[in-house]
Amino acid sequence: MTYTLDWQAYTKLARQTVAEGAVLLRNDGVLPLQPASTVAVFGRNQFNYYKSGTGSGGMVNVTNVVSPLDMLREDVTLNTDVLATYETWLEDHPFDQGEGWAAEPWSQEEMPLDATLVQQAALDSDVALIMIGRTAGEDRDNTADPGSYFLTETEQEMLRLVTTHFKQTVVVLNVGNIIDMRWVEETAPSAVLYAWQGGMEGGTGLSDLLLGRVSPSGKLPDTIVRSLDDYPSTPHFGHADRALYQEDIYVGYRYFETFAPEAVLYPFGYGLSYTSFNLTTDVTTSADAWTVTATVTNTGQTSGKEVVQGYLEKPQGQLGNPTRQLVTFGKTKELAPGEQESLTLVVPFASFASYDDSGVTGHKSSYVIEPGTYQLYLGTDVRSAVLVASHSVETLDVTDVLTENMAPVTAFERIKPQATETGYTVTYEATPLRTIDPEQRRQQERPVERTQTEDAGWKLRDVKEDRVTLETFLDQLTDEDLAAIVRGEGMNSPRVTPGTAGAFGGVTTELEALGIPAGCCADGPSGIRMDIGTKAFSLPNGTLLASTFNTTLIADLFEMTGLELRKNEIDTLLGPGMNLHRHPLNGRNFEYFSEDSYLTGKMAVAQLDGMHRVGVTGTLKHFSANNQEFHRHDLDSIVSERALRELYLKGFEMAVKEGQAYSIMTTYGAVNGIWTAGLYDQNTRILRDEWGFDGIVMTDWWAKINAEGLEANRQQTATMVRSQNDLYMVVGEPGTNPFEDDTLTALADGTLRRSELLQSAANICQFLLRSPVMERVMGTATSIDVLGAPVEEETLEEQAVSHQRLVSGDAFPLTDVATTTGSSHVFAVTAEETGMYQVTLTARSNAGELAQMPVTLFANNMPVATFTFNGTNGEWVSQTKDVFVFNPHNYLKLYFALGGLELKELTFTLAESFHMKNG
Repeated sequence: MTYTLDWQAYTKLARQTVAEGAVLLRNDGVLPLQPASTVAVFGRNQFNYYKSGTGSGGMVNVTNVVSPLDMLREDVTLNTDVLATYETWLEDHPFDQGEGWAAEPWSQEEMPLDATLVQQAALDSDVALIMIGRTAGEDRDNTADPGSYFLTETEQEMLRLVTTHFKQTVVVLNVGNIIDMRWVEETAPSAVLYAWQGGMEGGTGLSDLLLGRVSPSGKLPDTIVRSLDDYPSTPHFGHADRALYQEDIYVGYRYFETFAPEAVLYPFGYGLSYTSFNLTTDVTTSADAWTVTATVTNTGQTSGKEVVQGYLEKPQGQLGNPTRQLVTFGKTKELAPGEQESLTLVVPFASFASYDDSGVTGHKSSYVIEPGTYQLYLGTDVRSAVLVASHSVETLDVTDVLTENMAPVTAFERIKPQATETGYTVTYEATPLRTIDPEQRRQQERPVERTQTEDAGWKLRDVKEDRVTLETFLDQLTDEDLAAIVRGEGMNSPRVTPGTAGAFGGVTTELEALGIPAGCCADGPSGIRMDIGTKAFSLPNGTLLASTFNTTLIADLFEMTGLELRKNEIDTLLGPGMNLHRHPLNGRNFEYFSEDSYLTGKMAVAQLDGMHRVGVTGTLKHFSANNQEFHRHDLDSIVSERALRELYLKGFEMAVKEGQAYSIMTTYGAVNGIWTAGLYDQNTRILRDEWGFDGIVMTDWWAKINAEGLEANRQQTATMVRSQNDLYMVVGEPGTNPFEDDTLTALADGTLRRSELLQSAANICQFLLRSPVMERVMGTATSIDVLGAPVEEETLEEQAVSHQRLVSGDAFPLTDVATTTGSSHVFAVTAEETGMYQVTLTARSNAGELAQMPVTLFANNMPVATFTFNGTNGEWVSQTKDVFVFNPHNYLKLYFALGGLELKELTFTLAESFHMKNG
């Protein structure tokens, strides 16, 4: 069998996704732009489009990013005076890359506008287009400051000037997350469009919308309100030690539709089109579900798509509930004017259930349907949805009897609605606290011990070919083998695709000898990150994907991503990102989908569907309640069991049960006092015992672990294994135990059983057996034909990179390296010690003394030092820079921006050691 990765089809799907995910908030007829119009484009973002956010979820190397400006040139006339003014200004104000990881600016300095320029542009142009950009990302949250969540004064003045002098102004927001929107009321632009971050095809999809080739059909995955202070989570966001989830299940629209509808500027699910639609419904009721036939008719003059959304209102009962909860949605095909389509939406009555974590209904730790009237509202956003069906429940129904898991131990109060004459007001009740001893319960549930058997010569392929059971095969492994197999290797492991995040499984020569291959995983939600510089497809961000409300489209797009994973011999993508948009300032919101758990779950299921079609998968992350970047390694999320089950675990549950997920990543921090990397109640009792998950669980990279009551660190892998978090990601050389973890020590003293290690080894090997890596080692791998890719992709061969050990004082000879303009030299090193190195480059040149020849050193595709040489009159000259070597395994690259140098050597001298095990 041969798979075909059609790059043109990939590009087309991404372009369609960008167009369907953009959300039109306002339009007084200025959009779409007319082909003969003259457009004055304001804002430096027109030249500096953000394809994604930053960090592991955005570090995708691309052949190109399509510029919205270039696409617009093809169909409208751009005001050249405005364009030239920006181009001149940018020569002295280049794009600021920042200082590296988590030190990038969240926006770029904006050009101050001269009133005369704007006045003249208004005379010469038909429409003004303002582009405003923001980024954010891993390890650093947004801030409540100008240039981040708020507009800068320069941006506000730009809006005031342009909207004053132009009759028609369009504002495009190239952002990964919602921002403050009060300026819309103040400046009244003609149109406002959230374009989000569209990946490498962002410019094409955006131009399709602006020029009317596609009508907008995106819907907000978050509620936009007047003030950050309106969000109930604001008082508890951004602290260094703990995040108190006092808002409980009332997140996003669930809070605002229940308690504060007047605070909303744009409701959840809202988004305009260039056409108009009529929606009619017919509802039939069976014994266990509503079946809704929603007929959508295009009543306008333009083709378009519409999203139908269904919201449930539960009775308040004894538990209390939000007044709206998304329970179904569907999107039409593209409807021509006058055309109609009927969507069938099924709402099971099982969705009526709420989790009772207190026992107030008489059924603690159970899902129950309380007596009362349940109402279904249907519409095109949460605010416009109208009542279409009601169902009365006479007596309490217990739908699922579970056990207490992950309950809080810290006392706090949570929100509960109190009915008034006009609606509901916020009151508080004591949050139910933990009533069981989870460690005592875990001890009672430990697997029966197993002992090592003699090595019978079985290999993992014998399991694949049904000659031996997996249990019998694994019983051959020594204790040292089992301790090593629960350690992943990385980053940039030489065992797998160069530049990827990690290897797992066959990470020692002994494990390789048993026929256990090394599986490969790579970041991330926005496309494949390969730090050696290999190019990949940059995808639209998670917020944009969710805004499409189109699960079929997302599945088709991620089928292509799955093929790209196969092409690069990667077994699992480290995504989708599934944490909720609990607060707008979370720096990684761009990687995640929505404030709503149901929409999040459906998007994850769609991505998995696409990847599973071609035999690869995604790793759901971060499990669970990971909703802040600041102090993420040490943050304790204090949250009720009900909020966990109904919101923060729900999307993961849907992905496991509906999407057949078989890889999950835990978080850096803790939930209710226990770091999730070792949280047995989450990783075994809920995930495996309740949901039936049969895959692997891995830590986030260099996560901490703790047993309850102990300080978290990177050594407590015995606790990790006992919880069935199977893999510690990552260490430099798993066979040498570089982090000095306690696996073998705990095995010796009985606090860890061999049978518990065997559970994790089985989970890891089961993953490998169902993954392409097993096909590759057995010689049965499916081939991949790539059609129509850019030249760099089509002709890319795995580079013959030399791997060398790096010892302090080593000098790497460079006499044969070509240094012509634009060339680069790549090599790989494995550092015996990580830390701060003094890196000395020795070179010479016959150029004049005023010549400038910069050489940039990249480590894992991040610039870490630039050596700028002048002419040396043929004499050898050395320059030294301080470079922090964080990873044991590193791909290094020397990039020559200008030729003329002759190189001699590159020397590394350790100045100060750093050990990640203690970091």
